[in-house]
Amino acid sequence: MATIYDKQIKNRNFLSPTGFKFIMDKAPKVSFFGNQVNIPQMTLGVAEQPTYLRDIPLPGDKIQFEDFSIRFLVDENLANYLEIFNWMRALGYPESLEEIKDWQKKDFDIAQPDKSTESFFSDATLEILTSSQNPNFKVKFQEMWPTSLSTLEFDATDEDISYLTADATFKYTLYNITDLSGNKL
Repeated sequence: MATIYDKQIKNRNFLSPTGFKFIMDKAPKVSFFGNQVNIPQMTLGVAEQPTYLRDIPLPGDKIQFEDFSIRFLVDENLANYLEIFNWMRALGYPESLEEIKDWQKKDFDIAQPDKSTESFFSDATLEILTSSQNPNFKVKFQEMWPTSLSTLEFDATDEDISYLTADATFKYTLYNITDLSGNKL
């Protein structure tokens, strides 16, 4: 016979904000130096059922996903910054069509190098670690693309060295939270 205690949380360890690993197919150098990421907020729309006294709120039908963002340390050769910079240039208004073609020809180490418009997107995985720094579950993003890249501010008046970081923001189609085998939780 099941008791109320059988439904209690068994693992009483808390989720650590430092336990993550981020992997993006088209920006592996950004992934390596990533030091801050988020699992984006999702919002369910609300439908209103009108009545003669007051409108009654009901669950809506559309889910809105907030943007994904990552903060990463910039290497001194700008290699990771340029991954996002060149990706955005290829998506936006580059100087020439050759810029788009050159970017599409890059080897991103993905299983199916598609040269169509789908090659503008990248899947990504945010792996969440346990308090013992072991993989626990994954957040899998589908069809990501960058929408913003922050400025790099140089300041010769800084007394202490603080290394430059950049923020990149991405749109995506959908994300799912899965176990390590890829099964939805």
